[in-house]
Amino acid sequence: MGQKLKITGWVAIGVLAGALTTVSLQTVARGAMSPLPLEEIQQLSAVFGLIKTDYVEPVDDKKLITDAISGMVSSLDPHSQYFDKKSFAEFREGTSGRFVGLGIEITQEDGLIKIVSPIEGSPAFRAGLKTNDLITKIEDTPVKTLTLSEAVKRMRGQPDTQVTLTILRKDESRTFPVTITREEIKTHSVKGKIIEPGYGWIRLSQFQDRTVEDFVQKAQELYKQDPRLKGLVLDLRNDPGGLLDGAVAISAAFLPPDVTVVTTDGQLADSKATYKASPEFYGRRGDPLAGLPAALKTVPLVVLVNEGSASASEIVAGALQDHKRAIVMGSQTFGKGSVQTVRPLGPDTGIKLTTARYYTPSGKSIQAKGIVPDVMIDETAEGNLFAALRMREADLDKHLTSGQGAEVQDAAREKAREEARKRLEEEAKKTPAERRVPDFGSDKDFPLQQAVNQLRGKPVLVSKTQTERKEEKKDTP
Repeated sequence: MGQKLKITGWVAIGVLAGALTTVSLQTVARGAMSPLPLEEIQQLSAVFGLIKTDYVEPVDDKKLITDAISGMVSSLDPHSQYFDKKSFAEFREGTSGRFVGLGIEITQEDGLIKIVSPIEGSPAFRAGLKTNDLITKIEDTPVKTLTLSEAVKRMRGQPDTQVTLTILRKDESRTFPVTITREEIKTHSVKGKIIEPGYGWIRLSQFQDRTVEDFVQKAQELYKQDPRLKGLVLDLRNDPGGLLDGAVAISAAFLPPDVTVVTTDGQLADSKATYKASPEFYGRRGDPLAGLPAALKTVPLVVLVNEGSASASEIVAGALQDHKRAIVMGSQTFGKGSVQTVRPLGPDTGIKLTTARYYTPSGKSIQAKGIVPDVMIDETAEGNLFAALRMREADLDKHLTSGQGAEVQDAAREKAREEARKRLEEEAKKTPAERRVPDFGSDKDFPLQQAVNQLRGKPVLVSKTQTERKEEKKDTP
C-alpha cells in the first residue's frame, strides 16, 4: 500500500461500532506498568517546546497533545483510534443504532473518498453508487480539502434533506453528479428463500442488534414453506461482521449445546475468554433461539464466504468448520481477527484499543489469515477474476499479525494483482450491463449454484486457480 492513506469510516449506518470490529465499553483497567522511558519522555517534551517556540505560527497546546495521543494510538494497528470530544460523541451516537445519512462504507485514499461498499437498501445503494466509485466533491467542496471526518459530517444531516455528490467512475471513464436524500438507515441484515424444493438460502449481510431475531424468523418461514428441507446455504459473503454475541448466537443455532464457538486472548485477564454455544454467551434477554426449528441442528449445511467476509462472519464460518457442522465454500476470508475495546479516558474522551485476538475452536488465529474454505469456489464461471485486487486485513498498513508461526511472503501475490489489473482493463471495455455482477441469491449466482450442487451430491466446479493466501510478512522500518 506504500504511503497511501487507508482510513475506513462508516457513514450513517447503525453498525458503526460493529462492522469489521467487535467493540465493548469498559472502564479503564490498570495493571502493573513498567517504568516510563524517561529519555523518550524528555524528547517528547523537547519537541513540544520547540514547536511552541520555533514553529512558523502559534499552535494550541491542547491540539498538540491530542494529536500526539492520536498518532501514538493510530500507529499501533488499523483499528485502534483516539476519540477526542467530538469523535467520542459521534461514536456514542453510533452505538445507539440511529443514523441519518447515505449508507456507504468509505475509505480515504490519495486525498479522495473511495466507496468501499454501499449498504444494501440504503439511499446510496438505491442511487446506484458502486464499490470503487470515487467521490470528488460534496456539494461544491472538493474532498481533497477535507479530512475523512469532515467529509462524513458533510454527508450526514437531517432526514429528508439532500446532498449532491460528484462521482468519478473510472471503469466507465466518466464523472457525474448524484443527488441523494438523507434518511435514517434501517438496513435489513437477513434475507432468505427456498431456492428449489428441499433447499433453502439464508443471507446475513451484517451482524446487527436484530440479526438473530430476524434470522430465527426467516428460518421459521423457510421451514413453514418446506418442512422437509434437505439442505441449507448460509450466505456470509461480503458480511463485514458486527456484534460478537450475534456471531455466537448464529453459530449456536447449528451447533450442539455448550461447545466452544470462539476464544479470545490478550494481555489482560478479561481479554482471555471462551464463548460457547449457550444462551449465557449470546442471550441478552433469555434465549432468542428458542423458537428455531429443531431440524436446523442437523440439516446439511454449506457456508458461503469470500474476501469480504470479516470479523463476526469469520467467527461463524470458523466455528462451523472446526466442528465439522458445515462445508465452507468460496474464497479465503478477510482476516479481521482482533477485538477492540473502548476505554473512556474521562467523561468525553477515550480510545478504541485492540485488546485481543480471535481464535477458532481448534485454536487457529483468524487475524491476518482468515478462514480458508474447505472447497475453493470462484465468483463466476469464468474464474475469480478480480479477487487479487480486493483488500484484506493483511493488506492494511500496520496490520496486526496472527501471532502464530513464521510469516510467509507470497511471491506470486503481485503477479496475480497485475494479471487482475489487466483483466479489469478488458472488463472496462464492456458495457455496464455486461459487467454487472449477478445479485446474491439470483438464478445467476454461480457460487450459490455450486453450494446447492454440493448439498445435492452433484459435481461442483472447484476453482482451478485459488490457493490459500499465506500471511504476508510486514514491512519493517
